[in-house]
Amino acid sequence: MKNVTVYHYDAFSDIPNQGNPAGVVLGDETLSEEQMREIAERVGFNETAFPMISDKADLRIRFFTPGHEINLCGHATMATLYALKTKGLLNDKTELTIETKAGVLPIRFFSDGGLFITMRQALPLFQAFNGSLKDLAHAMGIEEMDIDTQLPTLYGSTGTWTLLIPIRSLEAFRRMRPNNKVFPEVLKEMPRSSIHPFCLETYDPNAHMHARHFSSPFSGTIEDPATGTASGVMGAYYSRFIDNKSASLNLIIEQGHEIGRNGRIRVSVTEDGNAIEVTGNAIYVNEFEVSI
Repeated sequence: MKNVTVYHYDAFSDIPNQGNPAGVVLGDETLSEEQMREIAERVGFNETAFPMISDKADLRIRFFTPGHEINLCGHATMATLYALKTKGLLNDKTELTIETKAGVLPIRFFSDGGLFITMRQALPLFQAFNGSLKDLAHAMGIEEMDIDTQLPTLYGSTGTWTLLIPIRSLEAFRRMRPNNKVFPEVLKEMPRSSIHPFCLETYDPNAHMHARHFSSPFSGTIEDPATGTASGVMGAYYSRFIDNKSASLNLIIEQGHEIGRNGRIRVSVTEDGNAIEVTGNAIYVNEFEVSI
């Protein structure tokens, strides 16, 4: 039996128990892949992160859902870097690189009424969704007419694949009751993908998009409160399909209202939609031990 200390941080918020919770395990290079997955399962958050030594970058981070490892996680990156920086483990560095399974990505720290972290994401990729919009809507607990067909429903990735679904109104988000178990039947092209409905109507007049994020059933979770990688690819989507005339975009995406965990993600889009950066913050909540 081994006891492991897990630090709980909430990302994309500076208020405890808002934004997106992440577990961070510091300083244990001896854990096996299965032990990391088991820790993530015991923690129960959407992701738990394990920073470690890298021979390709300043730092390597591995990310685990309760069900499996994923390539990249925005909110757990924010939580991990906030933890390392505030604990003095990064010294005075304001820039560094992290090795992930989505590639080596640059990071910047800056102050704006608090510590903020900007992470460059992987090159945006898109792939067509050819499935049934009716079945997709029912999998989310809404009707086909709630999906906005003036915009494309398609898979997108800036490190992790998700299905981006334009929704007509905020009202539909309050009706959503995801049935994650049927997602693989609907997502025939990418059965392990998550689902990310969004709309251009927002609660916050300063926000550009509202979203929810429903997990793949293979991940062992149901919903993600504030999603960094999905917000990043939404920025690329916005640049390509909503505002393709602006040379650069600075967007605010709100998420988490429906489950009581209000979060904000800043997304900047440059280089004709190919350079995506996500900015956020985090806050320490508590620490606890899990046994494996």
